[in-house]
Amino acid sequence: MSAARVSPEPAAIGSPTLHVGVFDSGVGGLSVLRALRRHLPGARLSYLADSAHAPYGERDAAFVAERSRAMTSVLVERGAQLVVVACNTATALAIDGLREAHPSLPFVGVEPGIKPALAATRVGRVGVMATSATLSSERFRRLLQAQAALHPSVDVALQPCPGLARALEQGPAGMAQVAELAQRYARPLREARVDVVVLGCTHYPFAAAEIAAALGPDVTLLDTAVAVAQQAARLAANLEPLAITDASTTLGTTGDPQALADIARAWLDFPFDVPPLRIDT
Repeated sequence: MSAARVSPEPAAIGSPTLHVGVFDSGVGGLSVLRALRRHLPGARLSYLADSAHAPYGERDAAFVAERSRAMTSVLVERGAQLVVVACNTATALAIDGLREAHPSLPFVGVEPGIKPALAATRVGRVGVMATSATLSSERFRRLLQAQAALHPSVDVALQPCPGLARALEQGPAGMAQVAELAQRYARPLREARVDVVVLGCTHYPFAAAEIAAALGPDVTLLDTAVAVAQQAARLAANLEPLAITDASTTLGTTGDPQALADIARAWLDFPFDVPPLRIDT
């Protein structure tokens, strides 16, 4: 099955290309995949959604690390030259171990945009919406501590959002619940009078309209997908292109391929293929 919206840039067709692998606990990483396609129009992109075990933000650290290893192994077996961990929770809990296990493989992780948020606030109050697992991780604690030391006058309100990623995994069918959860989790941030909110989960950009409506017009939302894609493009520039000219995008899942295809068709604006076989790992 496939969906076609726009074609890759003509300059990319027929040129040797790179193979970039991407994984997430489910469909949230499609927000990163969208940015990657724009920054690497000539690359082959392989995306894995571990939807049978989503969302990672509601799992313990050992489980997330094990699933991240399994997803990376599949991408490596398929020839990925660079892996993007398109999941904040997996980045926080597993990317260090992945780099140790694959020392020659470049990895790009996703972290909440604390640095640009603290620099952008006009009132000195910033909010972070993320999974409980991300907010409680040691990696996030170090990130927040380091940036807070550079901006000691800025207050940061941390808002865990249990259930929001799970609702987004349902695609359009879950949007009524998404709107309700967005209102619930925006309320404490409105009361804290923040003017910048970091979307600290790759699922959340697909709820940006609902979150923005719940927060009000004076609050800026920050998503790091573009920064992640830019870093991937920088690392990709140092890699040898493969002897292939196929700048395609392929999506795979440990869950239901049809469900992934339906959500991707609603959220992506470029061609992709979803092979009918699910991934068993």
